[in-house]
Amino acid sequence: MARRWDEVQCDLHPDRAGVWWDLLLYVPTVGFLLLWGLKFWYGGGDDAWMGYGLMFLGFFFLMVGGGRVLRRLLLHPKAPVSMDIDRERIRLVMKNGDAMALVKDIRFFTDHAGKSFGLTGMDNKGAKCQYVFHRQQFNDDDYKAIEKALERYK
Repeated sequence: MARRWDEVQCDLHPDRAGVWWDLLLYVPTVGFLLLWGLKFWYGGGDDAWMGYGLMFLGFFFLMVGGGRVLRRLLLHPKAPVSMDIDRERIRLVMKNGDAMALVKDIRFFTDHAGKSFGLTGMDNKGAKCQYVFHRQQFNDDDYKAIEKALERYK
């Protein structure tokens, strides 16, 4: 039996072009924060507190940027690698093999450029989950079908 227009099943692919843009954004930012933090930290004087703050921000952006890059490349254990959209739920299979279904309070958010979209909802255990997907992680036909199928969750 053929699938309905609002039922889509697809696999995700690594977004290598997006990773280059993320690296172009995060590497100078993290480098600047850490180097200036070290300068204030070891520079002596009354500016050591500024070094602590800059070092904290540098390591924070390092973790955030690293997680974003690993999720875009589908290397993070909690990165979705497969998506199955049905009338009752949205099922995601993670890199580590776990399967998770969004079944309640599902919301679909797109950006104005059409390059990414966000998905939020509650799983079977009642935990709120949020995911960001990028256009380059899908085939063109799959991306159009997913946008059409998720339109009802806007």
